[in-house]
Amino acid sequence: MKTRTFLLLFLSATFFAFSQESKIRKANEKYDNLAYIDAIEIYKKVAERGYKSKELFQKLGNSYYFNGQLPEANKWYTQLFKMNTKKADNFVNPEYYYRYSQTLKSAGNQEKADEYLNLFAKQSENEIRAKLYINNKDYLEEIKMNSGRYTLQHTGINTMYSEYGAAFFKNNFVFASSRINFKGAKKRNKWDNQAYTNLLVSKVGKDGTLGEPQLFSKKLSSKFNESTPVFTKDGKTVYFTRNNYLNGKIRKSSDDVILLKIYKASYRNGEWQDIKELPFNSNEYSVAHPALSPDEKTLYFASNMPGTLGQSDLFKVKIYQDDSYSKPENLGPEINTEERETFPFVSEDNKLYFSSSGQLGLGGLDIYVSQINPDGSLSRIVNLGEPVNSSFDDFCYYVNPKSNKGFFSSNRNMGLGFDDIYKFTEDKPLQTDSNKTIDLNLIDKETNYPIPNAAISLFDEKMNLVAKVVTNDLGSCKLDQLKAGKTYYIRAESEDFETIEKSFFTNFGIEKKPFILPMGQKMRKLEVGVDLAKLLNFSDIYFDVDKAAIREDAVPELAKVAEFMKLKPNIIIDVRAHTDSRQSAAYNLKLSNLRAQSTVDWLVKEGGIDRERLSGRGYGEMMILNKCVDGISCTEEEHAINRRSEFIIVGFIKK
Repeated sequence: MKTRTFLLLFLSATFFAFSQESKIRKANEKYDNLAYIDAIEIYKKVAERGYKSKELFQKLGNSYYFNGQLPEANKWYTQLFKMNTKKADNFVNPEYYYRYSQTLKSAGNQEKADEYLNLFAKQSENEIRAKLYINNKDYLEEIKMNSGRYTLQHTGINTMYSEYGAAFFKNNFVFASSRINFKGAKKRNKWDNQAYTNLLVSKVGKDGTLGEPQLFSKKLSSKFNESTPVFTKDGKTVYFTRNNYLNGKIRKSSDDVILLKIYKASYRNGEWQDIKELPFNSNEYSVAHPALSPDEKTLYFASNMPGTLGQSDLFKVKIYQDDSYSKPENLGPEINTEERETFPFVSEDNKLYFSSSGQLGLGGLDIYVSQINPDGSLSRIVNLGEPVNSSFDDFCYYVNPKSNKGFFSSNRNMGLGFDDIYKFTEDKPLQTDSNKTIDLNLIDKETNYPIPNAAISLFDEKMNLVAKVVTNDLGSCKLDQLKAGKTYYIRAESEDFETIEKSFFTNFGIEKKPFILPMGQKMRKLEVGVDLAKLLNFSDIYFDVDKAAIREDAVPELAKVAEFMKLKPNIIIDVRAHTDSRQSAAYNLKLSNLRAQSTVDWLVKEGGIDRERLSGRGYGEMMILNKCVDGISCTEEEHAINRRSEFIIVGFIKK
């Protein structure tokens, strides 16, 4: 499986005791040495005997997760989170919320995946992945917009083993495969129990069919992994990935691991010669998956070298005429995340395609594209959508922009083996237009009436003025030429209303609904039926579960009511307490009555208001504001809307 060519995240081992300690110790040793398949078998046996441990389920989930077997990883991560009976936010490292969300996508449970992405973002708000999600929770809309553009076909070269990658050498198709008959020996690696990969080649027929694969080159073949080659246009040079093995010598890191390196070879007299590693390789980190720019002056690759933001990042180096290279340059947080960015490919029209498990996608590795600008900078990335992307791992994208035909690899269920190569035709172009138009509606937040002739100022994220417009008679206006993926600020001003300012983020998908901005009146007429909670911009008043005592955080809000009633000594207020629909109706009614009465008591005792000017009553769950009635599943945020206190003007004292 391709995971052997990924840059793996090495996790520390923690043990749990009991009678299975020796087996767990043995499994952990294999786990730490990346012998994931052996470790899985031992962990599974212990778990299937009924033993439970947070560390055990974490390692089982991780072993499958890093082998790209997301459905199996989901099974064990689910067991892990079932142990969190107290729903503690610090139950596990936030990274597990992210991994679990990825596996939930593979299981088709997008709603629960977003739930755990929310938990991850809540605890990791400074991470790139969290910011991506927080700023674009409608990311599925853009993916949907760019889906359905491809026609897929099997290539005819896949087997029960792993086939992946796509490169062309003299009109022949070159790829990696773990089928064992080309290595001679049946030795398997311990990551995923597959044989080591070799580079194979298939002749391309006139009708595009691929012939029977043959060994590409005995010179390039070793007893370890070779994969992901890229050839210069003249066919005289190849860059490819191999384990750290050259001239019959194995080199290991200080942790005793054989990592990955990029090698270069020259084609002379009908064979590949002068195999040498690139100078920015290291025994202490992996460098893999080379890709050439169209002018062949820049080499892109994946690595976990120092300065990497995540498990593996994309880098680039300049290639000089004297066969030397510049210092590797990280492509930065616009491309790289805390997860895996890997398998780059640069098309002839200068687009960078790559796979990522950290950008917003459908689960596992998704394939993304970013235009390389003339100055070398990169435009915003776009998910290629279904069916190229799926809830499994999708990677090694190759396309000919002239024919719109290409190849990619995936471990989705429809294949024959671990990884399979698919060919495609791109039927429609990708929608990358980032100019956005927002329809803005300005309304009175009490009456919902439109607010005409209001001045609207638009600012960018640095508070530079971008545009000024005025709302029409229907209280609406258009804000156009906005850039997708950016934060803007709207300031609305009107003579009779309080000036407001609100930020918003421009999503990548189609904006289906207008942006509605409610404004509060500067002066409100005091009349029967007005709610002081709205008039005074109350924060929510909360009570502890099953209690009616006034909490400290409610005191400032109640003090607003008291001061207002002192300022207007002739108004009479009815305090109305409401609950959500959980618990029985009788219980909620009793509890809300107690809360209303304790609120009145505070206003009298602490606020100094005459009791004759106050009344109070609980309504329990009789006035639910949304769908959250008995029998309907709702989020905590939806239930919170119904737990409220109202301070309604019910009359005036006659002088």
